[in-house]
Amino acid sequence: MTRDEFLAELASEGFQEIVTVTREAGQSLDTHTHPFEAKALIVEGELTIRARETERRFQVGDVFHLASDESHSERYGPFGVVYLVGRK
Repeated sequence: MTRDEFLAELASEGFQEIVTVTREAGQSLDTHTHPFEAKALIVEGELTIRARETERRFQVGDVFHLASDESHSERYGPFGVVYLVGRK
């Protein structure tokens, strides 16, 4: 998915807060939650998310979606990751 397509999709779904997140190579975050729904597009690098007993790797062009308060952990690829995320 392209950046413009993703931004249009976020707008149509009511995501008003949009931020860019950058994470360092090889780092991780233990299991946690966010008090908001998040939908993100990977723009550089890769990210692995473990949620609901499933682990999935996301690369450039992939989109991930997490519900508000959804428990998950994150692991960043060997070159880190940059993603554009809508929050609501």
